[in-house]
Amino acid sequence: MSRKEVLIWALCAIATAGLALLPRWLTDEYYLSLLISILMYCVLATSWALFSGPTRYISLATVAFFGLGAYVTAVFGESLPWIAVLGIAAGVGLVTALLVGLSTLRLSGVYFVIFSFGLAELVKQLVTWWEVNITKDLGRYVFVEITTLDIYWQLLAMLALVLALRALINRSRLGLALRVIGEDETVATHVGINTTRAKVLLFTVSAVFITITGAIMAPRWTYIDPSIAFAPAISFQTLIMALLGGAGALFGPILGAVPLVLLFEYLGANFPNHFSILLGLVFIVIVYFIPQGLSGVIAKIFAKKGGKA
Repeated sequence: MSRKEVLIWALCAIATAGLALLPRWLTDEYYLSLLISILMYCVLATSWALFSGPTRYISLATVAFFGLGAYVTAVFGESLPWIAVLGIAAGVGLVTALLVGLSTLRLSGVYFVIFSFGLAELVKQLVTWWEVNITKDLGRYVFVEITTLDIYWQLLAMLALVLALRALINRSRLGLALRVIGEDETVATHVGINTTRAKVLLFTVSAVFITITGAIMAPRWTYIDPSIAFAPAISFQTLIMALLGGAGALFGPILGAVPLVLLFEYLGANFPNHFSILLGLVFIVIVYFIPQGLSGVIAKIFAKKGGKA
């Protein structure tokens, strides 16, 4: 590890410690709630980029795993210890992602996008059918002895973990294999990379992080039903944030998540009836004007300065 990398990770450790202590100085619950929203989308966008960043597979299945995690908490949160609930959520995410990945990751391009969108809707409809026909109760109350501060710290720990894991993967042979797959999957196959195994492994790891995030966030709602837990906006917002920041850069998804959570908070409070239209406009602007994300723009600026020097 170079001296520059050691300095970056030291700064990250200091920033994490500062964020962990930050709630002690917050006197308004609103700001803590806003920080939780920012952390939630930082974890979701970074987890999404863990798989989609290097492979360039656009997944809209984020909310399928997020919603499953929320329902795990709703079902087991009252009767089991919290650590067991998170363990079950991780297991559900792992098994679901393995089944989905092994059967569908041979798809690519627009076919994978359509499939991932359909998967989210399928999972939502299956949960709705189960609740209506088996439990006879569509919605569920979430009774868990978890405080708002607990949620904040757990999301912060998740963000630190997924960032560290992404950095390790980027430096490994698996990271190199995924980048080759993203450049040209046919070439990757010809040079001996087991593309299916690499994609399924990262898709599963990404899904486990997203499922656990859903489980951690469930107590924030107190009450959930399929329309809340599996809201498609969660998938689209995660995608937009990762693209804005730059899915290929380690800290890119965070660069996109922070400003967009603040923007969406403002739009939701001031234009609640036009939020979906404005969300679509933001998506178009990002894809058209900032295709490489903010991290790409920053890299170009530094490259120009370096060239002039």
